[in-house]
Amino acid sequence: MHPYRSVLFVPAHKPDWAHKAVASGADCVVIDLEDSVPVDLKEQSRETARQTLREVRSRNQRVGLFVRPNALDTGLTGGDLEAVVGPELDGIFAPKIRDGRDVVRWETLLDWFELRGGADGLEMIVPVEMVDAIVNCYEIAAASPRVGAMIGPTSEHADIARAVGFRQSPEGSETLYLRSRILLACRQYGLHALTALWEDLADLDGLRAFADYGLQLGFRGQIVIHPSHVPVVHEVYTPTDDEVAYHEGLVAAVESATAEGHGAVRYRGQHVDLAHADKARDWLAHARLVRGE
Repeated sequence: MHPYRSVLFVPAHKPDWAHKAVASGADCVVIDLEDSVPVDLKEQSRETARQTLREVRSRNQRVGLFVRPNALDTGLTGGDLEAVVGPELDGIFAPKIRDGRDVVRWETLLDWFELRGGADGLEMIVPVEMVDAIVNCYEIAAASPRVGAMIGPTSEHADIARAVGFRQSPEGSETLYLRSRILLACRQYGLHALTALWEDLADLDGLRAFADYGLQLGFRGQIVIHPSHVPVVHEVYTPTDDEVAYHEGLVAAVESATAEGHGAVRYRGQHVDLAHADKARDWLAHARLVRGE
């Protein structure tokens, strides 16, 4: 999966919000048919979502386009996928997954609707919002090649908070274990690791600190719920010129030392060796994707 820095949600019944989301520069937009759409609007929102996907894709080939259908146990999933799966779509944000069997159920549906709708290579972003999913996160990560990303859960009011019963703090320490499990599952199976959202719309300083903590843990992007959050999240998750120069210099220093028969060298006052160079190469490969180089 492309290393999206920002994944911005918009309600399916408000198409103007989708266009504002794209204008914000978000890497990925999720058109939501689930929690943000009132029950009496769900059916008509399907066609609105389909039309929005066409309009957005006709104007922008770069942005990632995903849809969050209603969960499997609602009886609405098939109708949602029938309406929205088409060549404009990049994937599905699959809610309420509990274990690998649920992933396979989604995979089977996507196999079918991909053929019917003319889509190809649809991926899945899996939010971890159930206790079962936290326990089974490694099984979920390994269940299908369609799983491209998982989300380390944190939220003040959403499903995961209700399921676990924590009280959220600004630093997010109460979800450190939950998010760390998801992060390690992503690393083991080569998935894109996303951290969940910051819900205080006006507190951009708090958002920046929260996103930076996610970056420190090893996450590569974040769910966002307002266009004003996109620039802050991008600032945190985009490698800077100075960081790129540092890692390029480190690789060059180690390669030069190796050519001279040395396994380690001093670089900018630090001891570095072959392991440091390998890490730097991995970091640079990710940085070039994010920076579009």
